[in-house]
Amino acid sequence: MANTRSWRIFRWSLVPFLIMIICLLVPGTVSAGEELFDELVEISQKEEGASVFNRLESHGRELDWKESREEEFQGHLRYVAVEDEEDAVLADLFLVRRVDGELYILSVPSPDEVDEETASFYEDIEEKTGDKLYLHVEAEEAEVEGEKYTFARFLSAPERVLLDQVFEVCCTLMLFLIMIGMGLTLTVKDFSLVFIKPKAIMVGASMQWILIPLVAVAIGYIMGYPQSYPYIFMGIILIMVTPGGTTSNLMTFFARGDLALSVSLTAFSTVMSLFLTPFLLAFYSAYVTDVPIPTDLIMQVIFGLVIVPLALGMLVKRKWPEAAQKAVPYFSIVGIIALFLIIATGILTNLEKLADTERYGLWEYVMLFGLIMIGMFLGAVVPKLFRVSNYQARALSMEVGLRNSILAMTIAVLLQDIVGDFYSSMFAVSALYGIAMYLVGGVAIPVFRRFLPLEEGEVEEDEALEGSVPLPQSYSGETG
Repeated sequence: MANTRSWRIFRWSLVPFLIMIICLLVPGTVSAGEELFDELVEISQKEEGASVFNRLESHGRELDWKESREEEFQGHLRYVAVEDEEDAVLADLFLVRRVDGELYILSVPSPDEVDEETASFYEDIEEKTGDKLYLHVEAEEAEVEGEKYTFARFLSAPERVLLDQVFEVCCTLMLFLIMIGMGLTLTVKDFSLVFIKPKAIMVGASMQWILIPLVAVAIGYIMGYPQSYPYIFMGIILIMVTPGGTTSNLMTFFARGDLALSVSLTAFSTVMSLFLTPFLLAFYSAYVTDVPIPTDLIMQVIFGLVIVPLALGMLVKRKWPEAAQKAVPYFSIVGIIALFLIIATGILTNLEKLADTERYGLWEYVMLFGLIMIGMFLGAVVPKLFRVSNYQARALSMEVGLRNSILAMTIAVLLQDIVGDFYSSMFAVSALYGIAMYLVGGVAIPVFRRFLPLEEGEVEEDEALEGSVPLPQSYSGETG
């Protein structure tokens, strides 16, 4: 039964992988828009930044738009501001970025220059900077102090791409629901496993938060990402400083590993992520970007979308255990549906990113698959040096290699405008990792049977010690 389920997971995970391969065959495009964006971000950090931005804004409003060209496309709004020491905005610019990377400076008319209908086109544009939009603009080239720019203004109000909206709702809502579902399976006793089996928990946590992030940083430097593609590098760091998720628990179940250890380590690392994820991301990214990582904002997101629903689920489990037990299968179904819905909408709304073969080429995919395999390999081998059983090593391998990619994607979308991630590279890396880890995890299940065989009686002894979730009745032990 378990083998059949494992094969189903592996087979269905091939669907997004095949889409990913097709995207590799599509020729990519690289735009000079990123260079201009980086230049404007750099100017915003200088003393003369406010005067430069004011000149650009004034020039855009004074343009003669009679010979402008009309364009319709999908793209994003970007926002760059000059702030003083007290974070007060001195000057700002809104930018329009096409999905192919071409960049326009948005000319926002003053209220007394336009009628009521035109003014409505620009309402609440600050709230749309993170969205993928249908944009209808007129564009005009102009030269400002020897530099050539393309200015644009709206011919209609921007409309959000439906799939992008579905994707954001899925990421936020499903992450919240998945964490509630995880909480429904936990009790305070599960956290006590840290004291009952401190060796396995500490070894796993050390690899999750210390060893593997260092390995990821080293691989990133070997690939030259900090210089060539800094936000891909930050994406690698982000996914490797997020905790494990329900995927590692599911894969541990199918791999006949220590499910109780997996669940407890996931819960432990999830709580630890409130502090370690923002701190480690900021620490390793300090050498890549001059823009400080908003650690307080990341902590707020993790607290609101991870810690709160986890605690809520545990509260329900404690107050109404029977209801919680009945609800768990439904939340599991929600988690599976959410996974494939997020992958599908994520791919469909970001085909232009996956098709950028210069940025996300073959080596990018090889690196991500390699990073997962290295994580799972070390997660299986290193614990053996500490005399951890094969039963536990299976769980630790899954925990170290498989991360909460939905949380990483949510944080990536949140940060992309703040840190200047022009091509949403942090999101793309997190999404690709989320797809790849199902493939690697599915392949690892039969590999464990050969290289991490379970000894007779090993499972029963561990379950008696931890008093945790029993494995399915159909399981009668493995000898390799």
